[in-house]
Amino acid sequence: MLDSIINLSNLSVLIALVVAVTIHEFSHAFAANYLGDPTAKYAGRLSLNPIRHLDPVGTVVLLIFLFTVGWGFGWGKPVPVNPYNLRHRYGELLVSLAGPLSNFLLAIIVVVLLALLPPGVTKGWSMNFFGLFNTIISLNVVLGIFNLLPIPPLDGSKILFDLLPAGQSELKSNMEKYGLFILIAVIFFGSGLIINLATIVLAALQYLEKALHGAIY
Repeated sequence: MLDSIINLSNLSVLIALVVAVTIHEFSHAFAANYLGDPTAKYAGRLSLNPIRHLDPVGTVVLLIFLFTVGWGFGWGKPVPVNPYNLRHRYGELLVSLAGPLSNFLLAIIVVVLLALLPPGVTKGWSMNFFGLFNTIISLNVVLGIFNLLPIPPLDGSKILFDLLPAGQSELKSNMEKYGLFILIAVIFFGSGLIINLATIVLAALQYLEKALHGAIY
């Protein structure tokens, strides 16, 4: 029974999610600190220690789903940001954008590293080891796309709010009021769109990997 639940595939997903969430939240903290707001730094969030960023409830939910039905979703602790400390006019937008962009960047870095490795190095790797890297790439792409959705409390909503003209407080208030319900509906009924977008991005990354590897070797 345990072998069917705790398998290498589930462990790969768990490792990939921890890496993705840690990089995502750290990037928010780094961007905020760089732009003049040390709130996250003082809260201990300017760290690559996963424990600093994992939300207890979000982690439990993830583990329950992952080790029972084989897939799951969770969330990290929101990074505290004081927008009044940010030096840039679009400070909140840049801080919010840092998370998703870091996930895309991590996926690209892993792809490039795999492309640069000589065939002799990867020849002895098991499919499970390759699977871990592929899972890291895939989950970072999905997480990046998902967080760009303009639905509260996702990063995309903060980007949208920072771009809205003055006088749209009612729209912002309504979106924040019903955002969680919209998000749940998207997770269960609109995941196909996210998967389709992720498939396009992953196909482009696969082409990049093959092109780089072919050009070098």
